[in-house]
Amino acid sequence: MNTEWTDPERLGALRDGVTATGEREDLPVEAPAIGETIGSIPSCTDADVAAAVERAREAQSAWADRSVEERVDIFDRFHDLFLDRRAEVLDLVQLETGKTRRDAVEEVMDVANNARHYGNVAPSLLTSERRSGGIPFATKAVVHRQPVGVVGLISPWNYPVVLTISDALPALLAGNAVVCKPAEETTYTALFVRELLIEAGLPADLFQIVSGPGERLGEPLIEAVDFVGFTGSTEVGREVAAQAGRNLLPSSLELGGKNPLVVLDDADPESAAEGAVRACFANAGQLCISTERLYVHEDVYDDFLDAFVAATRGLSLGAEIGYGADVGSMQSQAQLDKVQSHVEDAVEKGADVLAGGRARPDVGPYCYEPTVLTGVTPEMVAFDEETFGPAVAVYEVESVDEAVERANDSEYGLNASVWTGDPDRGERVAERIECGTVNVNEGYVAAWASVDAPMGGMGDSGIGRRHGDVGLTKYTEAQTVATQRVAPIAPGPLPDRVWASALVPVLRGWKRLSELRRARTWTDLLGWRS
Repeated sequence: MNTEWTDPERLGALRDGVTATGEREDLPVEAPAIGETIGSIPSCTDADVAAAVERAREAQSAWADRSVEERVDIFDRFHDLFLDRRAEVLDLVQLETGKTRRDAVEEVMDVANNARHYGNVAPSLLTSERRSGGIPFATKAVVHRQPVGVVGLISPWNYPVVLTISDALPALLAGNAVVCKPAEETTYTALFVRELLIEAGLPADLFQIVSGPGERLGEPLIEAVDFVGFTGSTEVGREVAAQAGRNLLPSSLELGGKNPLVVLDDADPESAAEGAVRACFANAGQLCISTERLYVHEDVYDDFLDAFVAATRGLSLGAEIGYGADVGSMQSQAQLDKVQSHVEDAVEKGADVLAGGRARPDVGPYCYEPTVLTGVTPEMVAFDEETFGPAVAVYEVESVDEAVERANDSEYGLNASVWTGDPDRGERVAERIECGTVNVNEGYVAAWASVDAPMGGMGDSGIGRRHGDVGLTKYTEAQTVATQRVAPIAPGPLPDRVWASALVPVLRGWKRLSELRRARTWTDLLGWRS
């Protein structure tokens, strides 16, 4: 692999960015594409977590005192620097994850998109806002957005730039400090982008990174911070939510998915198949919002299936750094084993493999062919358990109602996709699917790239949202300051009974004023009803 990141000195310099307060045991970091160790990171302890949070907390106070515009200037510089250094980012992401260059480019685009968006909206979202007071003209009410303090982020390996940095950006812009525990497989990537943030002007202590296994560091991190963000499995997410709940700690959790794709009877089979390939096999299926269940109307089922299988068989596997391959490596032996077990279980119980179905050690130690299954039934593990790899099941349905019903027949509700020749119809169907995001004539990119709109899961796919206004305001506490400028809201010299009776016409009058403000026509204004 030809990249500067295979230089031990370069990786050793990155390692120094981990908050470790003493000598620590080393954890090896492997390049999945070749199955070889490329470096190591410290296995941090509870003491390191405590030190990281303490340093972050000390830095946060001065950072919160800076104007929003000053903070935005830093992230504007980061945006440009990040794009200028994109080749280094792409190389390191590929080295640590084994994903294709195209999949890594999506990470670069997302971080730049989030930096631009939140730089644009942070001043308005964080500006103190005048609201209606208890008594018009007598009560002044102002809402301030105060930073929560120290945000703890626990991020996964599958999208190490997006799910670390794109979540950290709004937290930092809101005036918080961040302590991040990235996946041990991809800590170098988080450390490098932190370097770029510091180069852009971010105070170094404001963004701390601790490295090591989540089962050891997660609990002390959650105990010490003021907000926790977690992206990962539903099983671990429940544990994070339970601990956060005990501490009354605000949290945002994006968890697992078993995402459906629906092809309606008026869809173009070729276009739908082309889109479905990307929806299913991006990042070798190791994407929380990728598709694993396809429900295709019987009118277009045969044509769609032929096109989908042919396109899947035509995908190229590759594990080298640089452009070229369509599908890259799985992250680890554990991920490869899971995909193999799901496919083998399905085949043993009667499912058919129409494409793929084999590991490809000749390409890379953890590579697996993009796989299409039919005949998957409820007793098979792949029917309702998240595979998180390049294996999907296709089902024929008789109607839109059946497709929607089966799409909703899941404990998960993260992302979905609807394909149709009539986008308006697609939107109506999309509203019936119980997922946090639904794409029409796209697999996942349309919703994911719309960073002005919230994104997150329903059901077992999590709580909270990233992106949109809430993606920034969730990292703040809303504080209301109300000032009574004239008479107090109290009876004063009036007897309680008189005061209470006098309030009734006042309340009715305020309601009438509200109706007048809502009036859209003269008949509304006059109170006439047809």
